[in-house]
Amino acid sequence: MEEQAKPNKVRRIRPETLEFIILYNQLRGRAFKGNAQLAEVLGFNSPASITEIIKSRQNIDPDKLKIFKEKYKDFINNKKNKETPHASQTIFEGIPMYEVVATASGVEVYKDINDSTPIGHMNFPGIEDCDFALPVWGHSMYPYLENGCWVALKTIHDNKILPGEVYYIEWGDYRMYKRLLAADNDDEVIAHSDNTTELVGDRLKYAPFIIKKQDIKKLCLVKDIHKKHNH
Repeated sequence: MEEQAKPNKVRRIRPETLEFIILYNQLRGRAFKGNAQLAEVLGFNSPASITEIIKSRQNIDPDKLKIFKEKYKDFINNKKNKETPHASQTIFEGIPMYEVVATASGVEVYKDINDSTPIGHMNFPGIEDCDFALPVWGHSMYPYLENGCWVALKTIHDNKILPGEVYYIEWGDYRMYKRLLAADNDDEVIAHSDNTTELVGDRLKYAPFIIKKQDIKKLCLVKDIHKKHNH
């Protein structure tokens, strides 16, 4: 029986899975009609297995990727040949990934990404409208954000905040991830940490605090989360 991943569980995505997802989106509707047909070709018991892989909740077996590429090689090669003459065509290579690190003080602070050089690019279906990706250092947003995972971020230029969502924020000298909640005053937000289990004495280690909206210099919505993987 095939292993089924728990819904929404973030996993380490292997390179062959990324390749399959990209090819799947390129060939669906041309090489095969849907997941039921593809599941039969690849030897899966259920189309749900394809869905789990496409949603990055399960990795594909390398042998099944090999079968997929062999079965649809004519479509894959044909696509490459069609793209060759259009050298000037813009191809989405992904969003830049910046591996900035936390300070030694233990506060989850990030250096200015404008002073950093991208270490690579993240390219997953659904993040095309994101602007860049950063890693997570520390445990203040656990379990929503785990230490070492990567997040795709979309810059919010009008600084409009949706209460309850998780954001990467820059304010004062700080750069951090927080869940922003509505405050009593319209010109303020509450910076909340999901980790409410760690204590220092009888106080929360990551206690919520108030931020003036006008003090937020950069606001980015967390759009997607992925386990750290080799680039």
